[in-house]
Amino acid sequence: MREPTVAVVGAGAAGIIAAWRAASLGAKVVLLEKTPRIGTKIMISGGGKCNLTHDGSLEDILRAFRKNEAQFLRPSFYRFPPASFLKIVFSRGLEVYTRPDGRIFPVHQTAKDVVRILTDVIEEAGVEVRLDCRVMGLLIEAGRVIGVETEFGPLKADKVIVAAGGSSYPNSGTTGDAWAWLRTLGHKVTPLRAALAPIYLHDKAYSGLALRDVFLRGRSAGKEIARWRGDLLFTHQGISGPCALGVSREVAEAMEKGPVAFVVDGWPDETFESLREELIAEAKSSPHRLVRTHLEAKAPERYAERILDQAEIGTGTKLGTLGKKQRNQVVEFMKGLPLGEARAVPLEKGEVVAGGVELSEVDPKTMESRVVSSLFLCGEVLDIAGPVGGYNLQAAWSTGFVAGDTAATKSVK
Repeated sequence: MREPTVAVVGAGAAGIIAAWRAASLGAKVVLLEKTPRIGTKIMISGGGKCNLTHDGSLEDILRAFRKNEAQFLRPSFYRFPPASFLKIVFSRGLEVYTRPDGRIFPVHQTAKDVVRILTDVIEEAGVEVRLDCRVMGLLIEAGRVIGVETEFGPLKADKVIVAAGGSSYPNSGTTGDAWAWLRTLGHKVTPLRAALAPIYLHDKAYSGLALRDVFLRGRSAGKEIARWRGDLLFTHQGISGPCALGVSREVAEAMEKGPVAFVVDGWPDETFESLREELIAEAKSSPHRLVRTHLEAKAPERYAERILDQAEIGTGTKLGTLGKKQRNQVVEFMKGLPLGEARAVPLEKGEVVAGGVELSEVDPKTMESRVVSSLFLCGEVLDIAGPVGGYNLQAAWSTGFVAGDTAATKSVK
């Protein structure tokens, strides 16, 4: 039997699209996955709902990434934009909707249905899928990759695409295996940090609370280092939800230099002055109304209690009895309630990992390694980590497409 022309390592988002594209161009492709199924991390994306990609112009989407990441991703995003990926799933009957924040989700189906569609796509393209097949390393000869070493022995290939993911959610199979192989070949792997991760706090007093549409701010050494507007969830360990995920990368970086503390603004569309004037007006019209009742009309009970506790105002205090100083204290904590300091940002809990193969060592127009010929790198193995909102899946779809396209068409050196 003829050996495969292209071997793709890792059946996540990038690997699936890379294998499909290479096979659709006529290459003989084998997709190697060490776990019993493909698309495991896709299944847990967006809380199982699958945030497929992001809406908006390509330049707007690119601006969500850091400058060097956007520069690297620009060629692949223009070759395989969100509309190109959506066309694939639309052709299989998937209906999607776009949230006001630009995040695109299936209407009726879940992430499992998306994986099922992608499974059908690669099967029809003729991709050979080998599950429970761990890759141990890469086979190199005269500076060119000639295949992979699997747990079952060597597998020769003209081209190899490494889409083995990062090291977040290790139970899903993404344990960072590829970085060790690539380091031995001379690739630089930048420091790894959590991204899109929950944040563990020292203060766990808010556990179980959920806040909608608030502003979370992280501060270190007297300066604001990160901010995010969205929902905020409090767990038995700290904070999660879009706000926490949105600032986690910057927080993880800042914690290497010093502590990071958080405040939450529960009324992001109101100013200090407008909230103060509202309290004054309410006190005049309803002087016997409790301050607590006023706050609970706008926020969860426990949140209102914490504001009063921080302002040192009793739960039985009436609006009409508030002095100027007390009123200002209430408003101060409505606009900036302290949550305490971060204890940790767990790398293994992040949806993605910041860090990976240095981008300067990969050609952004082909995804081919500049260190080893006929080796292509795509997806989370690269030093790319966008914000929450479908950006990272789009980076995987796009870089995987370019890797598969080039691997199938580029002549062997």
